[in-house]
Formats: sequence, structure tokens, C-alpha cells
Amino acid sequence: MTMTATAPAKKNAVSAKPGPFTVETVLSVTHYTDRLFHFRITRPDAFRFRSGEFIMIGLPKEDGKPLLRAYSLASPFWDEALDFYSIKVPDGPLTSRLQHIKQGDEVLLGRKPTGTLVLDALKPGKRLYMISTGTGIAPFASLIRDPETYEKFDQVILTHTCREAAELTYGNELVAAVKDDELIGEFAREKLVHFASVTREEGPIKGRVTDMIESGELFERLGVPPLDPESDRVMICGSEGLLRDVKQICLDRNFVEGSNAAPADFVVEKAFVAT
Repeated sequence: MTMTATAPAKKNAVSAKPGPFTVETVLSVTHYTDRLFHFRITRPDAFRFRSGEFIMIGLPKEDGKPLLRAYSLASPFWDEALDFYSIKVPDGPLTSRLQHIKQGDEVLLGRKPTGTLVLDALKPGKRLYMISTGTGIAPFASLIRDPETYEKFDQVILTHTCREAAELTYGNELVAAVKDDELIGEFAREKLVHFASVTREEGPIKGRVTDMIESGELFERLGVPPLDPESDRVMICGSEGLLRDVKQICLDRNFVEGSNAAPADFVVEKAFVAT
């Protein structure tokens, strides 16, 4: 069961002292499981980012020095506020405290978004795969709400693998909302495919997405051809194991890794650690 508290959006966030951060206000917090939660904060008027990028989020330490970590922006570039999806690490320096935030609290927001999971880092293609585990779905929460994603690709396939079915709730609710959205719902209903699986309990689909790619089961279930660098593009975000394995799968199939400077066939987000 989800628990959500919401405060009215605040148009003008309070600026921090001159430096790399602004101070933003928490608008809502939703706890999905004892390991996962979502929070929404105010957005500075001048803050700009590309869908799929990440930013530094933090809290001040008692000695005045901030505790920081990189978070993917889970909201699309056009949203009035900023969404984030986080794991709870009991002994994590930041998330052990961040998981207790509530509406009205303040967090630090970096000023310089960056990242490789952006459309600009990929060459044109027919089909876009977004491969994720756990909170790695966050940048794709941004990208599947960006009209440009559907302009550039004929089909957008979002895969999300978690340990338990309850951990798929955020993704399930997200995709349902996207397909019902006034701005992009028509495109999403036509082009967006959501493939969710679990690894530690029985579910409609059980198994690691990497195994299903290697065996061909994923493509059989989706009714699409196997990965092909001539037509397919891949974005990867999640656990270290997922990043390593899917990257190798791509390389074995002659995909070329891309970047902002040199767009190619697949991209990997390497910025995150559990904190």
C-alpha cells in the first residue's frame, strides 16, 4: 500500500547562498515498500535539464557540510516540479536520513544536471530499449514522458526487473499514468511497451532480463526480432551486474557504445552507487 503526503507546489524556491546548490522544498513523499520511495520537490525557475539526466541531491550535515549523491531526474523536462525515485539504505550516509523526509522539509539541489542516458547520445533507430532494474527505472520515467522519444522511435520498450512484485508498483503506476496523459498518452498507447519481471518470487513473468535476452525469451514474448544494431538502440540503468551484463550483450552483437560527444547504438549510466 502506498502512502502519500502532498503540499501545494511552490513557484519560487528559496535560493541558497551563492554556490553549487539551491534549497528546495519537499512537496510530496510516497513510500512503496520498506526499500523504495518517491519524492517530489520544487523546481527553480531557471533550472533546465534534458530528460534522462541526473543531478546531485543532498541534505546538510550537522557540521554544515552537505551529504550528497547523484539522482536521476524522474520527471520530464517540461514538469513544473522535480521527481526522484530512491532506494532506502539503512546504513547509507544519505538515504538513511533522506527516507524520513516529509512535505515541507528542505533538500539541496545541484545546479548542473548531466548524464549519458539522453536521446542525443544515440543514433537514429527504429526501436528503443530501456533496460532497468530497481530504481534504475527513474531516468526512463523521464524519457517515456518526453514527446521527442516517440518522435524518434517507432517502438519504445521499457523493461523493469525487481526482486519482488511489490517493487514493480512505481513502474506499473507510472506507465498507466503516461498512457492516460493528455500530452503524450496517444503516442504512448501506440508505441510504449512495458515488460516487468521479478526474480525472487513467483509472478506473471519470473526471471532476469539478461537471461531472457540471451535465451531469446524476451523477444518471443514481445513479438519482435532479436537485438540488431541496424535498427535497435539500448539504454541501460540499474545494478552493477545489469550494467556489466547488458553492456557485454550489446558488444557481443556489434553495438557501439555512445556518448554525448559521439552518438552511437547504446548508452550506460554509470553514476550511481547505493548511499
